Amino acid sequence: MSSGLPQTATRRAHPAPAGWPAERPGERPPSHADGEIARAREALAALLGPPGTRAFDVRLWDGTVEPAAGGGAAPFTFVVRRPGALRRAFLPPSELAMAEAYLRDDLDIEGDLVAGSLLADALARRLASPASLARAVRALLALPGDDAGPGDHSSPRDDATRRWRGWRTTGRLHTRSRDADAVRFHYDVGDDFYALWLDARMQYSCAYFAREDATLDAAQEAKLEHICRKLRLRPGDRLLDIGCGWGGLLEYAATRHGIEGVGITLSARQAEGARARLARAGLAARCRIEVRDYRTLAGEAAFDRIVSVGMREHVGRRRLPEYFATAQRLLRPGGLFLDHGILRGGSAAPRGIARRLAAWVRHRAWRRDAFIQRYVFPDGDVMPLGVLLGAAEAAGLEARDVENLREHYARTLREWVARLERRHDEAARLVGERTYRVWRLYMAATVHGFASGRLTLVQTLFAKPHPGGRVELPATRADVYGG
Repeated sequence: MSSGLPQTATRRAHPAPAGWPAERPGERPPSHADGEIARAREALAALLGPPGTRAFDVRLWDGTVEPAAGGGAAPFTFVVRRPGALRRAFLPPSELAMAEAYLRDDLDIEGDLVAGSLLADALARRLASPASLARAVRALLALPGDDAGPGDHSSPRDDATRRWRGWRTTGRLHTRSRDADAVRFHYDVGDDFYALWLDARMQYSCAYFAREDATLDAAQEAKLEHICRKLRLRPGDRLLDIGCGWGGLLEYAATRHGIEGVGITLSARQAEGARARLARAGLAARCRIEVRDYRTLAGEAAFDRIVSVGMREHVGRRRLPEYFATAQRLLRPGGLFLDHGILRGGSAAPRGIARRLAAWVRHRAWRRDAFIQRYVFPDGDVMPLGVLLGAAEAAGLEARDVENLREHYARTLREWVARLERRHDEAARLVGERTYRVWRLYMAATVHGFASGRLTLVQTLFAKPHPGGRVELPATRADVYGG
C-alpha cells in the first residue's frame, strides 16, 4: 500500500548503542514490513511535518532515511528503533511518554540533543490541531504496541531498579521525610558520576561566564566570587549555607574571604564528600557540615550571612513563608541572605481560543515537566519572581538586589551536556545506560527553557534591616562589579 509520501528515503546501517539489544529488522514477516514502514511514515508526517519540510533527518528501524529539507547536514537524526515505538510514545501523546521512549531506546536522537529536545514543544503545537491529531492517531493505531525492548539492566547500583522506574510519591508533599527522600533520589546517584562532568569544585548550579572565553571551571569560580561579593563577606563572618552540596562554596568563602561556616544538606553522601573537601583544605576546625533539614535549625541571630544555592526549588511555594521566616530568624540584624535559584519565567497569558487550547495541550494534556518530576527532581517547584519576593518581604526581609542569569544557565547546561557525552562509556558503567540518558535528556531539554525565558535563574539579595531601617550595604554596586 502506498503511503502517499514522497519516496525520498535511502538506507544505511545503524548499530544499536552499547548495552542495548541488537536490532533484528527481519523478525516480523515480510508481508507486514512495508505496511509498518508506510504507517510509521504517515504518523511521522502528522507528528513532525511532511518529509522535505523538517530541519532534521528521520531514520526508521529498517534503515529507511527521510533526509532534512535542503539535503544538507542535519543537526540531528530522529531515530525510530522498532515498529511499535511511535505508538508507545504518542498514543496517548505526552511529554513523559516521549521521554520514556528515549530512555528505553524506542526512540533516539543522534547528534545535537539540545536541538533535538525542541521536538517536544513542536509536537505539542502540532497536536493542538485536531486534524493533525486525528491523522496521527489513525496511523499509530495501525502500528504494533507489543515489541518494546527489554530495557536497561546494566546498572551496578543497588538502587538501579527504583531509579529505573522513576520516583513514586510517598507521604504528604514537602514533609521533612518526603523532602529528604526526594533530595536523596536526585543527588545520591553517585559522586563519581557527577565528577565526570561537573567542574573541579563540584558546583551543581549555574555558572557565571564573566568572560566569553571562560572555561566551565573558571565560570564556576567566578560564580562563587560573585556570590561572596554580593554578601560582602568579611573575615570572621558566620556563614550558613543551606543546601551546601559538596562544600565547594564554603571552601571558597573560607579560603578566600576568611569566614567561619556551617553547611547543611539532606544527602548523607554529599555531606561525606563536603567534609572530606573541607578537611583536605585544612578547614575542618572552621567549617562543619550537618545532615539536617533547614526547618530544624535552632537559635536566633546566629549568622551574619546566609546563602542558598539551588536548594529553594525543593522547598515548594506552600513552604516558602517558612523558608524565609527561618532565614530571617537566623540572621542577625543587618545580616544578608542571598537566594540563588530557578524561577518560572514571566510571560503573558495566551489570548484567544486557539492560543488557550495550545496552552492547555502543553501544560495539561502534554503535562510539561512530567519527565523531570518523575525521573530527575521529584517535588521540585519553581514559581514566578513575584511569589518569591512577596514571601520574603512578608517574613521581614528586604529585597536589595535582583539579577537574572538565565543566559548563563543555558550555557552552563550546554557545557554539562557536552562533558557528559564525552564521558558516556564511563557514565554508563557507573550508573547504567538508562540513568545516563535521564541526565543527558533533562539537561539538554532544559537549555531551551532558559534560552527562551520560560525558566530563569535569579540571584536575589535580601537584608534584615536594623530597627529603624538601616542596612549594612554601600550606596552602589561598585564593589560587586568594579573588578
